[in-house]
Amino acid sequence: MTVQVGGLVKAFDARAVLDGVSFTVEEGEFVAVIGPSGCGKSTIFNMLAGLETPDSGSILVGGDTPTARSHCAYMPQKDLLFPWRTVLDNTTLGLEVQGVPKKHARAQARKLFGTFGLTGFEEARPFQLSGGMRQRAAMLRTVVQGRDVLLLDEPFGALDALTRTEMQTWLQQVWQDYRWLVLMITHDVREAIFLADRVIVLSARPARVRRELVVNLPRPRTLSTMTAPEFVAIERELIAILHEEMQQVSDPA
Repeated sequence: MTVQVGGLVKAFDARAVLDGVSFTVEEGEFVAVIGPSGCGKSTIFNMLAGLETPDSGSILVGGDTPTARSHCAYMPQKDLLFPWRTVLDNTTLGLEVQGVPKKHARAQARKLFGTFGLTGFEEARPFQLSGGMRQRAAMLRTVVQGRDVLLLDEPFGALDALTRTEMQTWLQQVWQDYRWLVLMITHDVREAIFLADRVIVLSARPARVRRELVVNLPRPRTLSTMTAPEFVAIERELIAILHEEMQQVSDPA
C-alpha cells in the first residue's frame, strides 16, 4: 500500500490553499506533516479520506482514487466520543457505518481493548475516562475499521504535556507492532521527530512542500532520545524552516 500525492492544487472562494503539493508515503512508513497554521494540512487529509477533491493534481491510495469508503481511516483532532454510548459502542461506530452487524462489530473492537490499554472500561461512559484514554478509544475506533492507511490529525493536541508524552510513547510501540502506514498532522516539532520516519514540511499558504527530512534515529525512541545531539539538530533545522514560513505569513510582502 502506497500513498501518492501529485501536484495538488486547491482554492476556496478564489483563495489559493495548495499550490502543487507532491509527496509519496510507502507501506509501513510513519510520516509527520508540519507547517504553519492554515497552510492546508487538513485539506490534504480530507482529500486523502475522499471528503474533498483537488482542483487539479492527483491522489492515489494503493493505486486507487480515494473515496469515503476506500483505504483510509481518519482520526480528527477531537475524540468525538458520543457521551450516551459506552466506550465499547463508541469504538464500533466506524464498523457499524460500514454495515457490520453490531454483535460482530463489538467482538472485533473488544479484541483490541487490551492492546489499547482499555481493558475493564468496555461498559464505561466517555466522561469516566482520562484524556489519554479517550484518545486511545478514538484511535481504536479508527484502527478497528481495518483500513490500510491511518490519517491522524493532531491526535494529542488537546492533552497536557505529561499525558501527551505518554501517548507518543504508546503510539510508537503500537505502530511498531502493527506497522500501519501512518500520516500524522502535528504542530509539535518534537512530536514529529520522535514518532516519524520522515517529516514533510509545508510552506505558508498557498502550500507547497518546502522540505522532506528523513529522521535517522534508532527505534524504539525514548525520552533520552529527545536530548541526543542528532535529535536536537533536526529540531533546530525544522524550527528554522517553520520560522521562515511564519515570517511569510506575518509579512507576505
